[in-house]
Amino acid sequence: MGRRAALGITTVAVVLVGAGAAAVVARRSPGAPAAAPPPATTKVVRQTLSGAVTVDGELGYGETVPIISKATGTVTWLPKIGATVGRGDALLRADNLPVVLLYGTLPLYREIRPGVRGPDVVLLERNLRDLGYGGFTVDDEYTALTASAVRRWQEDLGRPETGVADPSWLVVANGTIRVAGHGARLGAAATGEVLTYTGAESVVIVNVEAGDGGWARAGVKVTVTLPNGKKTPGTVTAIGTKAEPEGEGQEPTIPVTVTLGARPPLGKLREGPVKTTYVGERRENVLTVPVAALVALAEGGYGLETAGDGAGRFLPVEVGLFADGLVEVRGAGLAEGLIVGMPS
Repeated sequence: MGRRAALGITTVAVVLVGAGAAAVVARRSPGAPAAAPPPATTKVVRQTLSGAVTVDGELGYGETVPIISKATGTVTWLPKIGATVGRGDALLRADNLPVVLLYGTLPLYREIRPGVRGPDVVLLERNLRDLGYGGFTVDDEYTALTASAVRRWQEDLGRPETGVADPSWLVVANGTIRVAGHGARLGAAATGEVLTYTGAESVVIVNVEAGDGGWARAGVKVTVTLPNGKKTPGTVTAIGTKAEPEGEGQEPTIPVTVTLGARPPLGKLREGPVKTTYVGERRENVLTVPVAALVALAEGGYGLETAGDGAGRFLPVEVGLFADGLVEVRGAGLAEGLIVGMPS
């Protein structure tokens, strides 16, 4: 039997939950002499300690979303899968006329013509301005000046110059998109789900166990280890609202979306497994020991068994952050380099 497991009826096993290790420790009184030299020793080390959570994730493009076309006629052209479509670009052609992408969050739901007011007018006019068509004031009123700009735009697109904007040839998304799949074939009806898309930039999806996802909040900074081994910063940008079962007997998980920083070192990588690390609490310039060095004291709390000079004493300590099998310790008599006992 190991020395700490042979201290008679005062011996107990204490498992430190969340410490990243289990320690078998003995209840002793502070200052009590040790029965024999410890079987192993370690030193008190001063360092920075970080509590980190690392979870597996998947590099990709995120959730797939359908494009619903309200165009009439027949599909005569579709972009290639994997192509990106930006503001003012064609998402498809119906009867050889382009159905065009605009940026925004409010879907167009009606014809917009002179005299119409509303937030959809603001969305249209902002897109017109950003596409280089001016001569009007960006506000919530669709005037003759706005209609004139729309006619110039329609002429450039090869569409009939009506000055009227409507959902039959305009689709709204919240930015540049990447074509993920085709929901219709050439020659099919142009109305309905014609495409699916994702965001254009690579993102990471992490499935976090519902009970362990307290760290995942919008804006939280993380570090992503890519399939090529390189590390890049990321930011949590979306948290799912529905927990999904992972498998029989496993805890349900919530999808968390992490957006990568500018110019991540992906090379040609676009998909693959990654690891995402969130660093929570951080303690700089603190004294640390392995968790296994802790001894449970009879009066409550924890201590360390001294070895080397002054061997045979049990110093009471306060414990702080646990991380990677180490624990932050504080207390009288502690100093960097102090030799303390370890179990065999």
